[in-house]
Order: sequence, then C-alpha cells, then structure tokens
Amino acid sequence: MSERAHWLAGRVAVVTGASRGIGRATALAIANEGAHTIVAARDAAALDATVGAIRDAGGGATGVPTDVSNAADVDQLFRIASGIGPPVALVCAAATLERELFDEISLASWEHTISVNLTGVFNCCRAAFTPMRNAGEGRIVNIASLSGVYATEKFAGLAAYNASKYGVIGLTEGIAVEGKPFGITAISVSPGAVDTDMLRRANPALRATLVPHQVAAMIVALLDSPLSVASGANIPLFSNA
Repeated sequence: MSERAHWLAGRVAVVTGASRGIGRATALAIANEGAHTIVAARDAAALDATVGAIRDAGGGATGVPTDVSNAADVDQLFRIASGIGPPVALVCAAATLERELFDEISLASWEHTISVNLTGVFNCCRAAFTPMRNAGEGRIVNIASLSGVYATEKFAGLAAYNASKYGVIGLTEGIAVEGKPFGITAISVSPGAVDTDMLRRANPALRATLVPHQVAAMIVALLDSPLSVASGANIPLFSNA
C-alpha cells in the first residue's frame, strides 16, 4: 500500500511570526511536507534566516516582512502569496507578550497587545478567507494559549495577553462557522508554557513544558488532516511529559 500523500505537498502556506519560536518551527515543518511556505514577521533579518534554513533543507520559501497589526502590510503579504498560488493554508503564530501588573498597564501597551495578538489574527484570516473561498478549500490554525482557556491557571501581569488569547479562540469559532460552506476549516491551538525567547523575557521563572517543534508537529498534523467535523475546536497542549 502506497503512503498517503500529504495535503500540504504542492500547496501554498502562509505562516506569521515565522522569525522565531513556534512560528519558525512551524514554517520549517510545513516546508518539509512540500508546501511553498510564505513566511512573515517584522524582523527582516531573522526572517531571512528562516527562509535560508528552509531552502538549505530543499524546501521552497518566500519571506515577506510584515507587521500583522497593519492591515496594509497583511494585504501585501497575501498579494505576494497569491502570486505564487492560492494560499490555502494559514498559521497565525505572530504574538507579543509583555508582563505588566493590571493597574500599571498603559492604554498604549494594552492596544499594542490586542493589535498584534488579536487584530493581527483577524487581519490575516480576513485576507486569507477570500482566496480560500475561491479555491474551494482552506485550513487555518490560530495559535492561542492556555492563558486564554477558561479554568486554567493564570499568572499576574498577563491580563492583556490573556484577553487577547481568549479573543483568538472566539474569533476562530466564528471563522469556522462562516467558512464551513466553502470548505474552510479553522482550529485554534492553545499551548502551555513553550520554551521560546518571548516566554523567557516575560516570565523567566516559569518552567517551560513544551518546545516549539512539538507544537509545530501538532499544527502540521492538523493541516494535513480533513478535520471539518472539528472545525472551530480549541486544542489545549499541556505538557511534553
């Protein structure tokens, strides 16, 4: 019996936050399955390193410096992606995390967290929705967090981050409802503490229980599977133990 071909093979995938952490690991994993991977992040030099790593491994990648909170940047990202082929896979991994006690959060800091973590996901999913609908298929995975899951442990100083990730889960549910008639699925993944630079900066004392490549493997498995019945679900990831 021949091995089933990977759904990602030969398709165009967009990954945000691809310069480091979960986004970078996911971009590498998706490219390894044969997708041409459009990688997006604000740090152009780090993005170039991701593209280089993919190409060195024999994969196809295009880097597009992008601020996901800027709708014009995101529109440009998807114009470039559509020039290569229909962007039918999307992983929204771009995020920011600042640790600030609630009564010390400035309005500017609150708005920055929401604009990157939630509005950024909205901008990317909205830009992807029309080309996915026109292609008759699309698979979206949005990175939320256990910080956005009801009845999980929360930590002081992360109110803005928590709120943004709750929003990602709710947004994903809404996209799943509207995408169903067009063959578009949307799932959110909520990791616990992942060993990334962002986590170490925000909370050096918190012990990471996951590493980026584990989360990336889950994301690839979700993209590679016909999970229409699970569209709208949120998948918590607790530990690598």
